[in-house]
Amino acid sequence: MTRLCANLSMLFTEQPFLQRFAAAANAGFTGVEYLFPYEFGSAEIKAQLDEHGLTQVLFNLPAGDWAKGERGIACHPDRVEEFRAGVDLAIEYAKVLGNTQVNCLAGITPSDGDPALVRQTFIDNLTYASARLETAGIRLVMEMINTRDIPGFYLTTTAQALEIREQVGSSNLFLQYDIYHMQIMEGDLARTLEAQLPLIHHVQLADNPGRHEPGTGEINYRFLFEHLKRIGYDGWIGCEYKPLTTTEAGLDWLKTHNVM
Repeated sequence: MTRLCANLSMLFTEQPFLQRFAAAANAGFTGVEYLFPYEFGSAEIKAQLDEHGLTQVLFNLPAGDWAKGERGIACHPDRVEEFRAGVDLAIEYAKVLGNTQVNCLAGITPSDGDPALVRQTFIDNLTYASARLETAGIRLVMEMINTRDIPGFYLTTTAQALEIREQVGSSNLFLQYDIYHMQIMEGDLARTLEAQLPLIHHVQLADNPGRHEPGTGEINYRFLFEHLKRIGYDGWIGCEYKPLTTTEAGLDWLKTHNVM
């Protein structure tokens, strides 16, 4: 059975954050993910998980000032100490919340950064994070993101991620494969998912164009769900889409796609 988790940064946003856990459980989700937990105490989030029988699947390492447009700091040479402190903070939360993997957002390439230094900074930060997280029993994934939604984002394709991973050389660094972002950047979704299956430890979805729920755009999700089953993907799939109207009104796709 396909394991879907609700992205609470995108779904049920009509409600305050801590009330979204109940909404996700009531909609039939058994797991949740979101961008960041750090504005709330880990204990109060854990209470929501326990009360509603939800698995905490994933959240991101601290990624700078999101409200001001920052989308990660892992490739920023002048933010290394901040990045490392963020790794420690993420470990503290994960130990309480119970998730066994976190995601690293590379960030937007610094406009005045030396390309070689930016690349090496990203590699060094991933090396540090993957080792620290491995000691804590937590897997590190990194996400490729399209440059239409986030112009200048540093990590943008599967090929680039694989090259970076090789340079890092860690057995605790994997890929988070967002179908929406990769449809925009490279296509060839089914073939890539199958070819890189051993390295893909989290999948996210949204349709394109619009980044709405499956069935609203060009991506054949019925095929992709069956494909993921056939190739043996047994991880979670995060529903990280913007509902076309409201979350509840758009949940019929779960039935029409035979995934819940």
